[in-house]
Order: sequence, then structure tokens, then C-alpha cells
Amino acid sequence: MPNSLPRIILSILVTFGLVLLGCVPASAATAKSPGPGIDVSWPQCGKTLPKQPAFAIVGVNNGLANNTNPCLASQLAWAKTAKSPAATAQPRVALYVNTANPGRQGSWWPKSNTYSGVKVSNPYGSCAAGTFKACSYMYGWAKASDDARRRGISNPQSYLWWLDVELENTWQADKAANVAVLEGMTAYFKRIGARVGLYSTGYQWARIAGTVKSTSPLAGLPSWLAGAGSASAAKANCSLPGLTPRSRVSMTQYISRGLDYNYSCG
Repeated sequence: MPNSLPRIILSILVTFGLVLLGCVPASAATAKSPGPGIDVSWPQCGKTLPKQPAFAIVGVNNGLANNTNPCLASQLAWAKTAKSPAATAQPRVALYVNTANPGRQGSWWPKSNTYSGVKVSNPYGSCAAGTFKACSYMYGWAKASDDARRRGISNPQSYLWWLDVELENTWQADKAANVAVLEGMTAYFKRIGARVGLYSTGYQWARIAGTVKSTSPLAGLPSWLAGAGSASAAKANCSLPGLTPRSRVSMTQYISRGLDYNYSCG
């Protein structure tokens, strides 16, 4: 190409000049940072929270799958102080919900494939027939429906909903039934157009859900991994495998100064 050498030299000189002036190309200026973000829920009720986190995740429940965080409204208002536009690959504000499978010993257990007037297509068959996995699926669907419709969340379809899967809540020895609960929740959130992710540690996930089939609706959902004790450990955890087949670790959690911080893996 004619005169290409002078153009290359000019380009190098311009770039060098920008570096000296402290300027950066627009693409670098808009690059996403890893955070940190902060997640909060009922344990942080009444506490002063840092303003303008890189991103925020708010717990919808009060520690159980069937109740409401008493500080949900105020914490959502705080979350909306997160940096705008989004400073990381995470949404500015996301939600997380408790999950469980109490079985027939729970305070409520489904008896059919219909909930709140909606007849649900159940991949595990008829809950009315007493099929445990079918009823587990309906329990998950119902809890997700309650979270989206009865907890005071406006525009629930606009959020990424993380399913919090931990041993602190009640689970069955039947891991396939536990998976059915999570699949039911996922199905409901996807039905309303929301995004879904999975929160746990590898150990807890193995105890509760075990190995999930590649054909499960949980396969490929993003993973949010807990368990790191520092920011550097959280960053390293980004290289761990996701919780389900084809799942990518999207975010990792660590504790600092009494708060849960989160590193965006990009």
C-alpha cells in the first residue's frame, strides 16, 4: 500500500503521545472491571452499607424459602445506588432467593400441578398422583412464583435471579428431587422472561444436587461460587468448574470487614 510506512510511524507517535498525556483509547476506558460488588439480605438489616458498589445483589427472603426479607425495600433502594452504567459484566442490581425441599413435612406442600390458577407443564408427571419429584418440581415453581409476585418486587422479569443452594436449608436425601425443586424455580423465572443463576459451593452442591444431567434446565446456567476468604482467593475461584454441565463461573464471593463482597469473573 503506498505511503503505509509514514502512516504507521504517525500512529505510533500519536499512541505514545496519548500515553504520556494519561489518555487511553475509548475501548480501554469503557472496559469492565471485576468489581467488587456486594450482596446483602436480612443479616444486614439496619446496618450502614457502602454507597455505590460496583454492583449489588439483594436477598429476597428472610433465611427461608417461604418468607420475606424485612429490609427488602430499603436494601433494593440502596442497591440502586450501584454505579451506572454497569461497572462490571454483572447487572447493576440482581436478586437471590433461598431454596429448599422440605418434602411433605413442610408447612405447605403442593397437591397438584396447578398453582395460583396456572396449570404447570410438569416434566415429572402428576403431583396429584403423589409422585414426589413431580411435587418437588411444583414446590420450586410455587416458591419462585411467590418470590416474584408476593414479595414486593417490581418488574421481576427485569432481574437476574440467583438460586441460593445451601445446606442450612432443608433438603431431601433424594438428590433428584432436590434438582426438581431447582428446575421448577428455574422454569418459573424463565417463564416470566427473567434470567437465572446458581449460587453454592462445590461441596454443598454435591451434597444437595449431585451430578446434574446435561439435559437438565440447570445445565449451562451461570454459577456464583461462595467460600473464598479473600479477594485473591475469589479471583482464583473463577477458574473452578461451574456447578452444572456447560456452566461458567460468572462471579465469586468472599468476606471482608463483615460484608459479602463479590468478584466478577467477566
